Amino acid sequence: MAVIAVCSVKGGVGKTTLAVDLAWRSAVAGQHRTLLWDLDSQGGAGFLLGHDEPRVPRAASIFQRDGRPRQLIEPTAYPGLSLLPGDTSLRGLPGALARLGPKRLANMTGFLRPDFDRIILDCPAGYNELTEQVILAADLLIVPLPPSPLSARSLDMLRRDILRVHHRHPPILPVLSMFSSRRMLHRAVRDGDAAGWPVIPFASLIEQMAVRRAPLGAFSPHVDAARALARLWHGIEAKLATRKAA
Repeated sequence: MAVIAVCSVKGGVGKTTLAVDLAWRSAVAGQHRTLLWDLDSQGGAGFLLGHDEPRVPRAASIFQRDGRPRQLIEPTAYPGLSLLPGDTSLRGLPGALARLGPKRLANMTGFLRPDFDRIILDCPAGYNELTEQVILAADLLIVPLPPSPLSARSLDMLRRDILRVHHRHPPILPVLSMFSSRRMLHRAVRDGDAAGWPVIPFASLIEQMAVRRAPLGAFSPHVDAARALARLWHGIEAKLATRKAA
């Protein structure tokens, strides 16, 4: 079992759309039993998969010492893909985790290990106690960054923040998101500080995920953006295989 976290210090970088599509690829293309765990109080991952907002916000309750995460897991329309939805009760989660201990999230992913081959965490933007626990629980961190000269700086700052607390951390895979080849600045970032990073193009069809409430690969599998996401997923699987072998 592998835990893959999609996280970013900045919001608005396509984090949730990336997490949803990668979870779909894990289940459908990779045929892995996959759980998409939405840790964001906005509940965007569930929305993109066509799930309605729960009537009673209970997502944070499973983090209590007697919490039962399996009770809140929902099947999705896609074989092999399950959802642990987020809701507004998660707003106070960082503070609650500080009281529950630094390995609460890692213990919970370990508890779900028998049920899933892949757990993908869609994390809220920012850096706090939840981020610290995600780092302890994850086998790989996916960090989407916009095509800006500040992206490499943001990545360096994230690494420094992590190393202040953790002498060792999971591999970090930066991803250049919302890239437009028509923009000179975007091309300069791609060929400079972001050279070698996976690139996800800016595409109206990715935005359509919020309209169709479905992963891009499910409704437009052959467009350039879908092929870029497929390459990213294959790269993630290769990294996980290398890590397992090591």
